[in-house]
Amino acid sequence: MNFAVLQILVLALLGVVGMTIRQLPSFAFRTPTDYANELNKLHAIYDPALGSGVVDWLDRLQLFHVFGSPWFQGGLVLLVISIVICTIDRTPRLWRQANEIRVVQPEVYFDPRLPDRVRIAGATGGPTGTPLTVDDIRAALVRHRFKVREAATDDGLRYLYGDRNRWTKLATLITHLGLVLFVLAAAVTTLFGDEQGLVVAEGDTLTVQQIGTPGLLLVRNFGFDAPGFATGNPTDFTTDLAVYRDGQLLQRKTIRVNDPLTVAGYTFHQNGFGPAPDLVIRDADGQPLWSGPVPLTDSAAGLPFGTLSVPGRDIALQLLLDRTAEGVGVLVVLPYRVVGELPDGTPDVVTGVPLAIARGETQTAPGLDFFVTLNGFADFTLIIAKHDPGQGLIWSAFAFLITGLAISFYLPRRRVWARLAPDGELALVGRSDRYVDLDREFGALVDELAARRLGAQPAGPPAAGPRPAG
Repeated sequence: MNFAVLQILVLALLGVVGMTIRQLPSFAFRTPTDYANELNKLHAIYDPALGSGVVDWLDRLQLFHVFGSPWFQGGLVLLVISIVICTIDRTPRLWRQANEIRVVQPEVYFDPRLPDRVRIAGATGGPTGTPLTVDDIRAALVRHRFKVREAATDDGLRYLYGDRNRWTKLATLITHLGLVLFVLAAAVTTLFGDEQGLVVAEGDTLTVQQIGTPGLLLVRNFGFDAPGFATGNPTDFTTDLAVYRDGQLLQRKTIRVNDPLTVAGYTFHQNGFGPAPDLVIRDADGQPLWSGPVPLTDSAAGLPFGTLSVPGRDIALQLLLDRTAEGVGVLVVLPYRVVGELPDGTPDVVTGVPLAIARGETQTAPGLDFFVTLNGFADFTLIIAKHDPGQGLIWSAFAFLITGLAISFYLPRRRVWARLAPDGELALVGRSDRYVDLDREFGALVDELAARRLGAQPAGPPAAGPRPAG
């Protein structure tokens, strides 16, 4: 038990680290290039405060993908093993405590010098009134919601045993099942789940899974809208999104940040947006090399930035979206070519003459055999596509965990042993689990029996409830 608690604390601390430090997205692990690009973004965020060396050290410790690291997943597996072993170890004892009932207790058990023991005098040497009977004791226990068992011995002693919430201790098994299901859900999601960041320009279509996946899903962005964004006070962010499978429309919906589209086991969340200049690149003969929006997913000097490799050429374009002094949008295009590698391992880049293209203009640069036309300015939307097969297990785990905890905390076990002598002397013992105000509840039962002994009318049982922890 102590070892399992220690593991939970360590994993919780690591979870806080994973939620505090920005984590690498899942798609960063598809290719080395994706990983390097995403890690460079983290360097840009943390290098000014921590330094490049510290960031590299955090990367080596896998703190930028805590939840997917082998040591974290190994810790979860070890936690499951600990919980299972703890449960197996405790179950026989819990079952015996709930199943084995001992009504008759020895004399020493009723010793009034022990805590939570009470004696009420009988007819001999007692106060005036009527000595208590078995029926009086049984009725009092029933009024306090105890299930009563009785036994008698040859010497005339009568024993009564009251038990309330007898099976509560077994609720800890439900709690342990919830913890195990939580870890299993995480494993199922890690092994069989999928999460993709999809950058889809207006009018474009993009695959959700890898090409060749059976039942391949496609998403199409019919339009992005952000009313009020031009004035700096957007009131909404919406994407008219459609999902297709094998050319057939599955569902179409206008999604928002808190109103995703769920279809075919995937949930599509609105996550971000940005500009996507609509370009046409033609060769000297007028044949198109590229046509469509180019999402500018990065930034440079606080301005939207992106790159585009020109199909059929060994040249790429750096694209920077800016405005003129008059506020007119202009796209700065810088051609570049990678001609080799420098001694430090970085690419050797040769740049050409930059172009500043306004809407509707066509330009080229010296040394280029193609022309770039800016048709206009569109937008792209960033969609997070998530497939989580462990979601059902998560909800089940939550239900089991809350149910087990609620039973354990709000229905703790109470027990009372009563021994009635032939002369009417009554010995009582009260026992309970934690979170019970035993002094109040047991005292109310004793007061009721004492009042009955003196001939007064019994009072009703006190309002039941757990004693607040701490």
